[in-house]
Amino acid sequence: MGTLDYVWMGIQAVFQGPELFSIFGVSISVTLIMILGGFLTGIAVGATPGLAGPIAMAIALPILISVFGYTPDALLPVMGFLIGVMKGATIGGAVPAILFNTPGTPDAYMTTLDGYPMTKRGKAAKALRVAHFSSASGDTFSDIVLIVCAPFLALLVEAYLDLPEKTALLILSLSFIAAAIGGSPAKGLLSTGLGLLIAFVGTGEDFYPRLSLGSPMLNQGFPIATSVLGVLIIGAVFKEMETLWRQRQSRDIASDIRIEGDQRLHWADIRRLLPYVGRSAVIGTAIGALPGIGSTLAATLGYTVGRSRHARTKTEGRPDFGEGAPEGIAATEAANSSVSGANLIPVLSLGIPGNAAAVFLILAAESIGGFNPGPSVFRFTADTVNPELVIAFGLFTAMMIANLLNWTIGGVFMRSMGVMVRIPKHILLPAVLLLTLTAIYVQETRMEAIWFALGFGVLGYFMRVLAISPLPFVIAFILGGNLEESARQAFAATGGDPWFLFTSPIAALFMLASVGVIVFTARKTKERS
Repeated sequence: MGTLDYVWMGIQAVFQGPELFSIFGVSISVTLIMILGGFLTGIAVGATPGLAGPIAMAIALPILISVFGYTPDALLPVMGFLIGVMKGATIGGAVPAILFNTPGTPDAYMTTLDGYPMTKRGKAAKALRVAHFSSASGDTFSDIVLIVCAPFLALLVEAYLDLPEKTALLILSLSFIAAAIGGSPAKGLLSTGLGLLIAFVGTGEDFYPRLSLGSPMLNQGFPIATSVLGVLIIGAVFKEMETLWRQRQSRDIASDIRIEGDQRLHWADIRRLLPYVGRSAVIGTAIGALPGIGSTLAATLGYTVGRSRHARTKTEGRPDFGEGAPEGIAATEAANSSVSGANLIPVLSLGIPGNAAAVFLILAAESIGGFNPGPSVFRFTADTVNPELVIAFGLFTAMMIANLLNWTIGGVFMRSMGVMVRIPKHILLPAVLLLTLTAIYVQETRMEAIWFALGFGVLGYFMRVLAISPLPFVIAFILGGNLEESARQAFAATGGDPWFLFTSPIAALFMLASVGVIVFTARKTKERS
């Protein structure tokens, strides 16, 4: 079977999947409705300070699995909803930043620099239109790069990397993530080491559980839902509760938003914004393709590059960056939105999650089964059908449908979500905690899972207090099993050679790069301090 055959089968899997209902005899698949529902949910969540796409994905995933089950037909509806949330939250995050000077996420801070001044000048609707156009443009560009690059990267890995090289590549990825995320490489390595330690509890190929301390509760290890949701979501809720307790007052927000003058986005405006959108889309896509760096750096670089260009080409009478320049919003939103699609390049081609949203996509694939992100997904077979490749092209189709929704109804729904910023945090945070614990119990159905989740929530809280990023912990926990399995297989395939990571030139190069990344980043951190 050729590439076009698989592309067509992936499209059919989305449009001709299990039918939810029909309109005038036209079948509407459940996957399409899940993409739409996830997209609208993502915009609402992104527009709510204190929430983010990963929180909605974390709460929704166990509930969706309990509804759809563990059959192969559940893969596309569940992952389609998660993709919709990821896309919607990306554009929704600009709403509180522009309207109320309240960045819901760190990368949205750069949007406040020009978005809120435009709101104070009565140009709130135009600022939101600029953000929507830039975000949708960057996201679409990033998805096109994903669709083109992910299969080729996977084929290269499958052709040139054997078991020792794949093991070394996983070690390099973890080293890169540890060095790139967090306040320092030492904290990143500590977070990664904790994740690997927790992943190895109660697992392995021995006849007795490892690191279980003789406790029957630990014999089966820690459920992945309790570890990931506890550290990422419950830990964040605990930290927000502490911050709320310390502040004991809400941030001042505008009660009335003035609307003055023309709020439409004209072709002349688009033409002026396009150079900023183009540069930032390239920057965000390049950064997103590297695991673990995230959208905050992309937003900062996009804004910085855009500001330097604006200083060279500025015309008289137009505001500077930081004073309400539409170009500043465009540069920021195009950069942070173009990260989301590119972040899936290492996920689909290597099986390595690069951000929190990608973590939940991998969790969905592992929980349901039938799809294992990695190089084997893009193995084209002539005689038999590779079902994982069909799913991959189905995911690409879902992403393009989400982009189409973004271009058509995303802007309208986004501009109506300003009311979400007024939800009090003392109501929002307990609701998120309750929903997260409910979602964990739905998946695990035993009280030990709740205690595990709360324990990991406490761990996540202290990691945030000590400025240790929890993301390396989560990624290391997810990759720990793959790393051990790959290392065992490589050790056996090389005849029990203890130096198997250094006998192959490519594997040795990866290991050298792992050390180099840590040393280089540590030096840079020391120079800045």
